[in-house]
Amino acid sequence: MPNSSPRNTLWQAAHAERAALAEDLATIDDAQWALPSLCNRWTIEDVTAHLTAAASIGPLRWIASAVGARFDFDLHNDRRLAEHRCPTPAQTLSRFRAVVGSSTSPLGPVEAWLGEVVVHSEDIRRPLGIVREVPMAALLPVAAFFARRNFTITSRSVVKGLRLEATDSAFVADDGGRPVFGTTLALTMAMAGRGTYCDELAGPGVETIRARCMP
Repeated sequence: MPNSSPRNTLWQAAHAERAALAEDLATIDDAQWALPSLCNRWTIEDVTAHLTAAASIGPLRWIASAVGARFDFDLHNDRRLAEHRCPTPAQTLSRFRAVVGSSTSPLGPVEAWLGEVVVHSEDIRRPLGIVREVPMAALLPVAAFFARRNFTITSRSVVKGLRLEATDSAFVADDGGRPVFGTTLALTMAMAGRGTYCDELAGPGVETIRARCMP
């Protein structure tokens, strides 16, 4: 019988989102691979290599890498990214395709690593002008996790004291404060610190989120 556990269902969603991103990336040219992503200083190709790295490193190797970088996580991420960024974008994409079905991850809940795929896929798509309707099966567990807990990002801190309400799903995260309305994707990306998505939100709590988002 197939494994239909909640954990396996979340991994299946991550695999599906990686596969969709790989198909989108197959349509872009070399110049587009070099464009800035929404993820700080990284290009489209850098973020793709980062996603490959995240799907290729288990807990023990992740810990060894973090210790080797003296817990400088920017350095840790850059080193792992460099392992998977290839001489050409086509090769970088090929390496990413090879991990589409991977359930390897560092320590932490599966929701966090599904969120890694969802958020970084949008970091890539938005600058390229590519629009995907991300399935709620992928978005809802990530949105709930981000609203509940700081993990690799300070998502909980971004929305502390606010009430989030999705306009396209049943997602609500109520911390007893001013309301913020938007699509589940826009709320998720804002919780991930992507301030550009605040332009898609409404309500008296929007400016609080915008001020808390990463530069």
